[in-house]
Formats: sequence, structure tokens, C-alpha cells
Amino acid sequence: MSNDILFSPFQLKNFTLKNRIGVAPMTRMSSVVDSVPRQDVLDFLVRRAENNSAIVYTEAIVTDYESAQGYPGQARITTQRQIETWKPVVRAIQQHGSIAILQMFHCGRMAWPGVNPANRTIGPSTLTPKQDNPLTGAPYPVPDEMSRFDIEHVVNGFVETAKGAVAAGFDGIEIHGAHGYLINQFLSSYCNQRTDSYGGSVENRYRFAHEIIQAVRLVVPEDRLITFRISNWGVADMEVSLYSSKEEYQQIVRLLSEEPLDAISVSTYDFSQKAFGTEKNMAQLTREATDLPIMICGQIYDRASADKALEDADIILSAKSILLNPNWVADLQAEKPMKKYASEEANIAYTETPLS
Repeated sequence: MSNDILFSPFQLKNFTLKNRIGVAPMTRMSSVVDSVPRQDVLDFLVRRAENNSAIVYTEAIVTDYESAQGYPGQARITTQRQIETWKPVVRAIQQHGSIAILQMFHCGRMAWPGVNPANRTIGPSTLTPKQDNPLTGAPYPVPDEMSRFDIEHVVNGFVETAKGAVAAGFDGIEIHGAHGYLINQFLSSYCNQRTDSYGGSVENRYRFAHEIIQAVRLVVPEDRLITFRISNWGVADMEVSLYSSKEEYQQIVRLLSEEPLDAISVSTYDFSQKAFGTEKNMAQLTREATDLPIMICGQIYDRASADKALEDADIILSAKSILLNPNWVADLQAEKPMKKYASEEANIAYTETPLS
């Protein structure tokens, strides 16, 4: 029999989670009008709370109207209409005894001008991914290198989005610093070749993330959570390690640990995979560098993998499994045999088909 850690409570700041299981933030691109998701996509989040997920993340919400959007149909939460749309969703999640966390991000160079109202793509440097954009079949456009004015504008976009999340009643906000999006682009020397105070050393490349975290904390009440997502892979050029070494990655984690954050969410392809040429996985390397609670995702699909992941982390997050199986939490508790879904099976998330 499995141990009972997975279904034991966990204290995350002032929130007592009913178990160690969460719904990972998953892009759905379902907004048709007003930058709000379709109702069935919102209902999906509530059902996962009803079915006993302790944490329910939103999909990544873009942070400004000028340059943040990277994909069609993405959501925002900076207008009253958008806030009012999210309020009943958040209340319903909370009524089922779960906590609701809004993830926010800026796509940076992982965008193309046509999807942004200002017809603009920006990044830390004038560098593009090596691969073509899979949605357009064309190379990514060369981004504008961000000026100090651009940086301040983007930081303000995170602040305004955080204000919207607070107004909607979310229990927490996650700053997306992973997957090759804008914050990750500044953190990684693969994308950042600046020669000013935002480039070069790890401390300089970290400056942009620091300014966002500090600015967001000022507008988020102390009784709400702020988490930060990190990864060593991006959605483009996936084979590239975004950090040059274990030491560089752990230096970033140590800097994050000095911030007013409540948890670090580590996104992996496979939670058990050894990282940076070491004999340790990403959660273990993260644990060496921080005392903050750690969330982990990546190839966690059944009770055995969930229990194994919790040996080095505090909370597991599920994407494909919980997307495609509404009863995944109950099936975990019953220790049912469960399949490992392929990425292609999860492509239904990007269609108009409602999920159960």
C-alpha cells in the first residue's frame, strides 16, 4: 500500500491544503471575446475543485495589451468585466475547499505581432528562437530590445494584472518565470545578451524578475499567496538547457528564496529525470537551494509516480492526467492503474470540445 503523505494536509502560508494535489496551469486559448475564457473552460476548473484538487491554477493570464500576448485567444484580468467573470469561478473553487491561484505571464519573444493589439513583439535582446513558430509555420519575428521604458511598462502590466486577481478574490498569484517566456528570457543567457544592468551576470539577469516580484508584492495583501514558476526548458528550442549549470540554476533559486514568495513551482518534462549532469533531479537540486515549499510537475500520472515525486517536493501538480481524467484524484486515492497520456492526447484542450 502507498503511504498517506499524498492525502495528508499541507500548510501553505495561512492556507491548510486538504491534500498535496493541484491542477497545473494549462494554456487553453479559448477566449472568443473580451479576453475571458469560454464558460466550459471556467467550468472545468470548478469541476477539478469539486473532484478534490487542493489547488486549482488558472491558465496563464497575459499581463498587458501591448506586447504580452503570445497566442490567440488568451485571457486577461485588467478590466471590470474580466474581473466580474472570474469572481464566481473563484468563489465556486473556494466553496469546494480548494484554493484558487491565478498565473500571469508575458510571452516576450515567444509571440508574433499579429496577436498583440499594438502589433509588437519585445524581448531582452534581438534574438529569436532557432525553431519556427509551430502555429504560423514561419520564423519568429525579431523582437524589439526592451528599453528601460519598456521594462517599467511591463512591470506595471504585472502589477495591474495582480490587482485584477486580488479584486476577483483569488487566494494567490503565480509569476510565470519558466518555459522560455519573458521573465525566463531575462534569466537565461541563451536569450539575454544585454550589456546593461539587466544582462551579463546572474544577478543582473535576475534583476527583471526581482523588480516584478517586489512590485507585485506591494499590491497583493499579505494573506494571499505569491508563487513563482521556474523551469530549465522552453516551449521553443526545447533541447536547450536554459541555465548553463547546476550552480547557475541554484543561484537563481537562492535569489528567489530571498524574495517575499510563498512557494516555488518547478516545471519539468519528467520529475525523476537527472538534471545538469548530476545524479539528482530538479526537485532535489531546488531543495538544496531553498527552504520554500516546492511544487513539482512532469510525468506524474499514477499513485506510484505521485508518491515518488513527493519524496523531494511538497505538492504535485498534474496537467495531462487531470485534464483528461476528471476523476484523477479519486483514482489516485483508490490506487487504480492509470495510463500515462501522450502530449497529442492533450491537444483536445486547444479545440472547442468541452472537457468533462
